[in-house]
Amino acid sequence: MSAAEETKPAKPKFSPALLLQLLATAIVLGIVIWNLRALASVLAVKEEPRKRSKFVPATEGIWRFIVSGDSRNCGDVVMPAIAAQSIERYQPSFYWHLGDLRAIYKIDEDMAFASVANHQTLSCDTYERRAWNDFVENLIAPFGETPFFIGIGNHETIPPKTEDAFKRQLADWLEVRALHDQRQTDKEPAQPEPYYHWIQGGVDFIYLDNASNYFSDAQLTWLHHRLDAAKNNPEVNSIVVGMHEALPDSIANSHSMGDNTKEPKARPSGEKAYKALLDFRDTSPRKQQIYVLASHSHFYMENIFNTPKLTQNHTTPLQGWIVGTARAVRYKLPDPHPASALTDVYGYLLATVSPQGMIEFSFKEIHEGDSPSIVRQRYPSTLVPWCFAHNSQNKEPKAQDITPRCTPPEPAVKTAASGKKT
Repeated sequence: MSAAEETKPAKPKFSPALLLQLLATAIVLGIVIWNLRALASVLAVKEEPRKRSKFVPATEGIWRFIVSGDSRNCGDVVMPAIAAQSIERYQPSFYWHLGDLRAIYKIDEDMAFASVANHQTLSCDTYERRAWNDFVENLIAPFGETPFFIGIGNHETIPPKTEDAFKRQLADWLEVRALHDQRQTDKEPAQPEPYYHWIQGGVDFIYLDNASNYFSDAQLTWLHHRLDAAKNNPEVNSIVVGMHEALPDSIANSHSMGDNTKEPKARPSGEKAYKALLDFRDTSPRKQQIYVLASHSHFYMENIFNTPKLTQNHTTPLQGWIVGTARAVRYKLPDPHPASALTDVYGYLLATVSPQGMIEFSFKEIHEGDSPSIVRQRYPSTLVPWCFAHNSQNKEPKAQDITPRCTPPEPAVKTAASGKKT
């Protein structure tokens, strides 16, 4: 045998049994691969689509904030829903509360029902001590890192509560960084007041204190000073003024600064504030806009100053809104009212701010199903449905309180504007 023949590799030899075994293995592998492909196809068909985010992105340069007021009665139920919905959808830069944190004159239904769920009895003394702590724990806390600005309303001055008590107990929210830094910039006293302002994103936000139904002379002087400063401040493109009670002569005048016959300073001081804001708008060299927000009346309404009194001599009234929809007992709408007005609703006002300082407002409603499950678990199963289906003087004008009254009711008086008793 030659050397070449010795180095040539031998041809492999396959027995019939080995060939059958290889063929069987190939068939099995083919079946497995086919099944895997079929399974993958089935899973792809049955896989549920990924849950879409409800976030509504803003265009570049646009930012948002939200506002509402009057969170007594059922506020522990709706405010967490406002927080959850607004943060998920709009990521607001802050929330602004326009006053009436808790009822005070009576035990709020949410606190009463929470006590029942814990097999406790809530007395008026205990309620009055806990009311504002409850507001912090159950109405502010759900907003998490979202800044929370707080306003004073008339229920914050119902005995035993006072304006001084409000400033002491809720000082942390009158001392938030934006307000603290603004006072330093303005060289104002370190001690915070329930009326304040701060500048953010080209907007000067001003809160006025009419919790006692009028503006003090000192506050009106402060307001004029703030408006003069804003007129000459190139960083201020517009002004948003918040307060609890609406200024006089609005569509909701029968429940505002214009209807109080017991406080002689109510209407005159409100008229002075309106005139100061109107004069600013009409004389601003840069045509800075003013937007006025209030609550106190428990419904939603826009264009509130579009009334015969405020449009005399073809005057264009201020732009104004009422948004007392954070869970207080709901009121009947005044007649006449704009077609866009809403009652028997809960929700908040969403403000969208342009880089030029122009602001668009839209009302966002909260429904029963928006209440987080962790909130529902605090109460007997009847409370949340009651808050949405009832809690309404519009639907049930003769309904009796279902929780104890802690302060005797004031005698009914006739309002100056409507002649009706309140």
